Amino acid sequence: MTLPILVHRGRIDAAEAIAAMRAHTEARIAADAPTPDEIWLCEHPPVYTQGLAGRPEHLRDPGGIPVIQTNRGGQITYHGPGQVVAYPLIDLKRLGICVKEYVYRLEHCVLQTLEAFGVTGHRVQGAPGIYVRLDDPFGHALLKRLPPSERLGVAAPDAFQGLGKIAALGVKVSRHFTYHGVALNVAMDLEPFQRIDPCGYAGLATVDLATLSAHVDVASVAQQLGARLAAHLAP
Repeated sequence: MTLPILVHRGRIDAAEAIAAMRAHTEARIAADAPTPDEIWLCEHPPVYTQGLAGRPEHLRDPGGIPVIQTNRGGQITYHGPGQVVAYPLIDLKRLGICVKEYVYRLEHCVLQTLEAFGVTGHRVQGAPGIYVRLDDPFGHALLKRLPPSERLGVAAPDAFQGLGKIAALGVKVSRHFTYHGVALNVAMDLEPFQRIDPCGYAGLATVDLATLSAHVDVASVAQQLGARLAAHLAP
């Protein structure tokens, strides 16, 4: 089993990282031979990114923070210092899984990473990403399963009652090669999330590990998340 290569890119401009991922993926598509999978780990200076499903009304007051249009799935989110961003560059064909399974594994790795720091994460049906109970982030009770909204496969607004979002997910797959990925909030200035409807949901609370009294540094979280992604995305 060959693990994906972990590449620590430090703090890098989001537009630069996106352009580099796209160029890297296009080179893989054009290559005549198999190429190694990589997982890029980084932070970004403050920026809002819009996914392909993004709607202008969900960006309520960006202020001086730049907004980048991207080709990933999903809607709008915020990136900033104190957040671990992981970009898996994976050959799904070689791995032998579909996109749905790939997303499941990304979320599973975030859940495992949170567990390593004593925090219990949860999935919400129809809302990619990971959430925590605001009243009991260290408890292990299951969430009540609610039906999706009238929009097929989309979570109903009441599905987020008592929850805060701690990790956002948005991916792009081109010719079975993945890029973009997942962002996990560690110790951020959370105020910029209040200027948007995170992932298209008005009033959705956003939290980080520091808010939950799990005081860890970005490097430690990046190491934990990177190791789990590498293990679960190896062919």
